[in-house]
Amino acid sequence: MAMTNRANMKFDGIILSTLDDIVPQDHLVKILEKTIDWKFVYPLVKPLYSHVGRHSIDPVVLFKMIFINYTFGINSMRKTCKEIQVNMAYRWFLGISIDEEVPNYSTWSKNYQRRYRDSQVFNQIFNHIIKQGIDNGFIDTTTVFGDGTHRKASANSRKATDKEIEIVTKTYEKELLNEINEDRKENGKKPFESLTKKEYAFDEETGEEIEVKKTKHIKESTTDPECGLFHKGEKQKCFAYTHMTMSDKQGYVLYNKVAPGNMHDSAIFTEIYDELIQMYENIKNICLDSGFNTSPICHQILSSGRIPFLPYKRPMTKKGYLKKYEYVYDEYLDIYICPNEKDLHYVTTNREGYRVYKSDTKDCERCPFLSQCTKSKNHEKVITRHIWEEDREEANHIRHTDKWKEIYPKRKETIERVFADAKENHGMRFTRLKGIQKNQHESLIIFSCHNLKKMGLSKQRLGLI
Repeated sequence: MAMTNRANMKFDGIILSTLDDIVPQDHLVKILEKTIDWKFVYPLVKPLYSHVGRHSIDPVVLFKMIFINYTFGINSMRKTCKEIQVNMAYRWFLGISIDEEVPNYSTWSKNYQRRYRDSQVFNQIFNHIIKQGIDNGFIDTTTVFGDGTHRKASANSRKATDKEIEIVTKTYEKELLNEINEDRKENGKKPFESLTKKEYAFDEETGEEIEVKKTKHIKESTTDPECGLFHKGEKQKCFAYTHMTMSDKQGYVLYNKVAPGNMHDSAIFTEIYDELIQMYENIKNICLDSGFNTSPICHQILSSGRIPFLPYKRPMTKKGYLKKYEYVYDEYLDIYICPNEKDLHYVTTNREGYRVYKSDTKDCERCPFLSQCTKSKNHEKVITRHIWEEDREEANHIRHTDKWKEIYPKRKETIERVFADAKENHGMRFTRLKGIQKNQHESLIIFSCHNLKKMGLSKQRLGLI
C-alpha cells in the first residue's frame, strides 16, 4: 500500500452543524451545564450593577469563564480567552456563537475590581453548590476531614524585611484564663489578670508608665506583605499561604480558610471551628492529623459535643531520655510517680495553662535514672500537665475504638486526595494573586470547580443527567 502524505494539505470547509451537535454529549462542559441552573448567579450579583448606562457583559458568562479557567487548569485569564476563541466546547458552554467576539481577558479583572472584590458573591456561589450537593444526597456532613496545605505565594523569598509585630491573642484565651484562675484559687494561688505578664516602660513625654505590648520578629515580604514565610523540615523556605480545608467523606470541600503561611494549622483551626459547626450543625465527628493533637483542640471539639478522631502523636522527648508516659499520673492524689517510684508534687499553674509538678531534689540526687531523667543542676525533675489534658487523654482513648479504625483511614481518600486534585488539575500549587482577600476568593472558586465537577460526574454515572 502506498504511503499517504497529507502534510501540505489545507482543509477549509463549511460546517453545516450547530455547536450543540459538534460538542460531544459526554464532554465535561455539558456535564457542568446540566449539573446546576446557572441562573442562580443573577440575583446574587444584581445589587452590584447599576440600573442605568450601557449593557454589561452577562455576569454568568464572566463566572463561567473563571470556571473554565480553574476547572481545566489553564491558570491564566489571557490564555483562557485565547482557548475560548478556538474551542467550540468552551463557546457552547458560554453561549457564544462561532462568529461572536470573546470578551477581553481584562474584562474579568475590571469587573472584579469594580464589583465583586468587596462582595460575598464567591462565598454565595460556593455555598450554593454545597447546598445543591446536600439536597441531592451527594454530601454528608456527619463526619468531616480537615487538614492544611501550603500554596506558594507570588513573592520572591529574597525580597523581605524584618518586622516586629504584636502577638495576637488566642481565640480561647478568655476561657483558658478562667479555668487557670479557678485552678489557682483551689490551690491557694493568686489569680492572673491576663495570660501574658504585663510589662511597663517609662514614657518621657507624659511622665507616666505605659504598658509594653508583647511582640515578635518576622520576615515580611515586600512584594506581598500579607503572605507568610513558610519553612518546615527539609522543604524549601518560601513565602506562602496556608489553606485550612474541611471535606466530607466523599471528598466534597465544605469549608476553606486562607491564612499567612507562617501561621500553624492548629492555630487556624481554633479560629474557624465555631464558624464551621454553625454552618453545618449535623457534624458529629472531626477527623484531623497529628498536628492538631493538642489539648486546646481536643477540649474545643469535645466541649462542643463532637468526637475528635486523631492519630497517635510521638512524644517530643530528646533521644536517650525517659518519655513522659513513663511517669504515671495518679489522678486521686494529683501527683506524678517516676520510674524510681518517687512522687512529683503540684507546685503551681502557669500562664500557659500548664500545671507544674516537681520532684524532691533529695530523691533525685542518687537516683539510678537521673542521667535519663533530667540535666537540671539542682537535680530537680519538672513535669507539666495541661489544664485540658484530660480532653487529650479522652481523644487518645477514642483512638482504640472500632469507630476510629473505620473513620480515620479515610483521611487519605478524602482531604489528602482533595489537595492532590486541586494542585494537579486546578492550579493550586502556586498563586498569581497577591493578598489574603484575593486568594480567599480564588480558593473558593477552585473548590467550587472541584465540587461541581465531582457532583456532575456522580450525576452522570447515576444516569441523573
